[in-house]
Amino acid sequence: MDLALNGLVAVVTGGTSGIGLAAAEVLLAEGASVAICSRTETRVDAEAERLRARYDARVFGMAADVRDTDAIASFRRSVIDCFGHVDILVHSAGESRMANFAATDDAAWRDEIDLKFFGFINPTRAFLPDLRSSKNASIVYVCALLAVQPEPRLAATSATRAGVLNLAKSLSLELAPERIRVNSILLGVVDSGQWERRWRAERDGGNDVSREAYMERLARERAVPLGRLGTAQEIARSIAFLASPASSYTTGATLELSGGLSRSV
Repeated sequence: MDLALNGLVAVVTGGTSGIGLAAAEVLLAEGASVAICSRTETRVDAEAERLRARYDARVFGMAADVRDTDAIASFRRSVIDCFGHVDILVHSAGESRMANFAATDDAAWRDEIDLKFFGFINPTRAFLPDLRSSKNASIVYVCALLAVQPEPRLAATSATRAGVLNLAKSLSLELAPERIRVNSILLGVVDSGQWERRWRAERDGGNDVSREAYMERLARERAVPLGRLGTAQEIARSIAFLASPASSYTTGATLELSGGLSRSV
């Protein structure tokens, strides 16, 4: 299936690892040019160089924290200098905070609100003028099933994800007359860098569990009906579809990718 991404320019926040990096690779493979950002300069430089080696000059990378308005504004100027325009914005920056309500202090709440809300708001504000100039404008918000199916052990992340999912829906209505589509993806448990770090921490703590056994145990503990975790590549293909002109009549939608974990109809 041709996603009609040739000649389009996509921006992917959190684009140096996990789902963001996988999304950047799929978008590039489908013919788009891609700009990536994350907080760590060495990681951005390394991944951008690797991607450029494979996809010629259709890759730009820059260190920028999505919470920093000035940094994102600078990133946007550099992207326009490099590619001239932007058609797609993929919000993939963020991580989960494993803590219940009692274990989440005021500083942690503020950090979650800053990362989840302004991590969405700042890039949207920065690139919105460019999206308004595109005939194929699309925003994809990579969210989590937690937004509609809260987890007590992820109290702050569940609450803030729910708020930004609501904001994305509001934005889809506000921007629809301008032909800017806004869609969201709801993730279940996905094999990502976060679980990699938690597996390594468990090993460092003395439990000599293999990575495969750890992920299998996680899927059982979370009662994933398909019996396994999702992969970044599976999520990335759905991101590319929602971002592309192939889904040109879809806006305000949420696509659940959870291995059947959702309990809602």
